[in-house]
Amino acid sequence: MSKPTLEIQLQTLPHQPGVYQYFDANDKILYVGKAKDLKKRVSSYFTKNHPDNYRDGKTKVLVKKIVTIKHIVVETETDALLLENNLIKKYQPRYNVLLKDDKSYPWICIKKERFPRVFSTRRMIKDGSEYFGPYTSMKTVKTLLELIKGVYMLRTCNYDLAPDKIHTGKFKVCLEYHLGNCKGPCEGYQSEADYQEDIAAIREILKGNFKDSLSQFKQQMRTHAEAMEFEEAQRIKDKIDILENYQAKSTVVNPKISNVDVFSIVSDEGYAYINFLQLSYGSIIRSHTMEIKKKLDETDKELLQLAITEIRQRFHSICKEVYVPFEVDLGEELKVTVPKLGDKKRILDLSERNAKYYRMERFKQVKIIDPDRHTNRIMAQMKVDLRLKEEPRHIECFDNSNIQGTNPVAACVVFKNGKPSKKDYRHFNIKTVDGPDDFASMEEVVYRRYKRLLEEEQPLPQLIIIDGGKGQLSSALKSLELLSLRGKIAIIGIAKRLEELFYPDDPIPLYLDKKSETLKIIQQLRNEAHRFGIEHHRNRRSKGALTTELELIPGIGEQSIVQLMTHFKTVKRISKANFEELEPVVGASRAKKILGFYNK
Repeated sequence: MSKPTLEIQLQTLPHQPGVYQYFDANDKILYVGKAKDLKKRVSSYFTKNHPDNYRDGKTKVLVKKIVTIKHIVVETETDALLLENNLIKKYQPRYNVLLKDDKSYPWICIKKERFPRVFSTRRMIKDGSEYFGPYTSMKTVKTLLELIKGVYMLRTCNYDLAPDKIHTGKFKVCLEYHLGNCKGPCEGYQSEADYQEDIAAIREILKGNFKDSLSQFKQQMRTHAEAMEFEEAQRIKDKIDILENYQAKSTVVNPKISNVDVFSIVSDEGYAYINFLQLSYGSIIRSHTMEIKKKLDETDKELLQLAITEIRQRFHSICKEVYVPFEVDLGEELKVTVPKLGDKKRILDLSERNAKYYRMERFKQVKIIDPDRHTNRIMAQMKVDLRLKEEPRHIECFDNSNIQGTNPVAACVVFKNGKPSKKDYRHFNIKTVDGPDDFASMEEVVYRRYKRLLEEEQPLPQLIIIDGGKGQLSSALKSLELLSLRGKIAIIGIAKRLEELFYPDDPIPLYLDKKSETLKIIQQLRNEAHRFGIEHHRNRRSKGALTTELELIPGIGEQSIVQLMTHFKTVKRISKANFEELEPVVGASRAKKILGFYNK
């Protein structure tokens, strides 16, 4: 039986929540998605005027490959989220964001046994033991275990402390008992009920609740102090200090905020970074950041929904409330809060900062490991930030220099793929302008630069940056118009004072984030053009001053000056040279004249 056409498959989809799967002609799965309404969502891919459709070229390619549509209807949108997540991990479709399982996170285990041990592990064994975690950092696990060891005296041996074995004296206390780290349950020195009280307190600490333990220890300290057992009271006080010190470091917001998951997202053209914080009694008990590579220009909302489901599954979260930066659809079972101010907003801001720091670290790593990916990301981001039609792979920046109105010059620096291309830098001596006139100078150098590129059939840049405001930008535009290049090359001006970016025919400047990479590259271009121009200007002034001094020597002409400077490099060396050094360069007669001039 032949497969029904796509049109028939679309018509038979139900108006129900569920998961849809796209397959190609070889029955290979291409994409998995979830929807509140399967018919509406899937049909949108094939409706040209739908606002969500054809967001980028990759989506067009995907749609062209779809031959078969399969779907699974579920009861709720939450079920659809979970099923979508599981199917993506199972089949890893080409056009889906890939979610990789990671089962190597550490846990803290309270072993199911008489006199339970407390230790770290990376393996979950279903034997009734309690597992707290997983934790994203082994450092956190070690800190918690050291805290527990400093406050409670637990056994570390793995003996089977059955009642009959203890009564028959099978075990003897070890060094840990003599060091005061264990109360010796192996010889019956500590009852099981007393030990279980400590385990109950440890269980609360691992949940982030220090209140009960602190209250209990403070009562014990007072009891010992009243009985004048000051050494024991001091020992208890040391434990209180350990707990309060840890609590002070771990509490970041109001302790009333408990059993909450916090999620934030930071994204660029190619990747999204989702940070997850889990709070218990005002303390962050877990933090994790996930990097997701975009496949079909997914929105932040789509990626955040997907990541929340994945992260909560991965870390076995049972929290009933989540804080997020904007509304997301997570089903009716989960309370979604979008904080606007106060402690809740502060913890959301902290999560966003974590995501940004992680993104910066990834940038540094990628720049070293995969420079091409780094460059591609920067170019894509600049295209968006500067509202360009294409990526600015080739950028040229112009700057004028005429210190105190003398020796007017200009510089053009070239960046390719976000990096300086110094072999393409060019200097310009202003030829048609009298006096310091920045506008006319800019008009001249821009015309000369692109007239030459056109004549030599050299590649033109995708972006021109003019160091200056509206006046310099207008002057540069006149030259582009004369060369019929206006509109063919993007051009902007940058004003120094507020880092304003001016566009042709737009009175309102653009302000970029001061920390954005796009602005940093523009500033680097502007600074490099300024440095290069000043260097040329300084050389011209120096050359003029030096040449003037040599021209004062009677009988020394321009050709002799060139020969002298080529050989000695500096006027100072010429002035100190003796006859034997000068004679081979300019002859005996001129050598005597030079010696006579400087000796006089």
